[in-house]
Amino acid sequence: MMGRLKSDQGQLFYEFRLGDAVPEDHLVRKIDTALDLSWLRSELAPHYSSMGRPSIDPELMIRMLVVGYVFAICKSKRDDGTFSRRDFQYDPTSDVYHCPGGKRLGTSGTVHEGKTLLYRASKLDCDVCPLKPQCCPKEPSRKIPREIHEYARDVARSLASTEGFEQSRRERKKIEMRCQRRRDFAAAGRSKSAARTQARRPPISGVFLLVALF
Repeated sequence: MMGRLKSDQGQLFYEFRLGDAVPEDHLVRKIDTALDLSWLRSELAPHYSSMGRPSIDPELMIRMLVVGYVFAICKSKRDDGTFSRRDFQYDPTSDVYHCPGGKRLGTSGTVHEGKTLLYRASKLDCDVCPLKPQCCPKEPSRKIPREIHEYARDVARSLASTEGFEQSRRERKKIEMRCQRRRDFAAAGRSKSAARTQARRPPISGVFLLVALF
């Protein structure tokens, strides 16, 4: 079942709205102004069941992905200790990747699932490579997926070392810290309220407990 975000996160706090903590000139506000997703729900509705628990709002998911692209938030580190995609250098001129061992990974140009190209190393190169245990110990050769719009991510990553990006990151940290303090304050208020309510309750007698048990 398709879910819908019915209200902003102000409902989670006392006297606090998340939008008030975002500066007027922040990039996310510009994205919100430019990004029109009013068509999205009707387009995706036929693909959702009419039963079951509501899903995450698809519009929220798209907005999260866009923010991830813009701020170069990418999870590409492998959990098994082998080389991640970041260890492979992409050459846009030749449209190939270069592995840590200096070998090339090329693509056939086939687009998988409408969005992904696969760059594969030669099995002959991988068989004799001393770095294979750190690269593809369980596979004949290494392959690197690359989305057809990956160039946009490359541009975002190239901006990650600029002063403008650092300023944006510092502002984002300030907002996150303010939100965390508000959450802590709200949680402390609820705890105190629950403690006062418990203190006003009359003590439960041993007779009442025996009746309840039997």
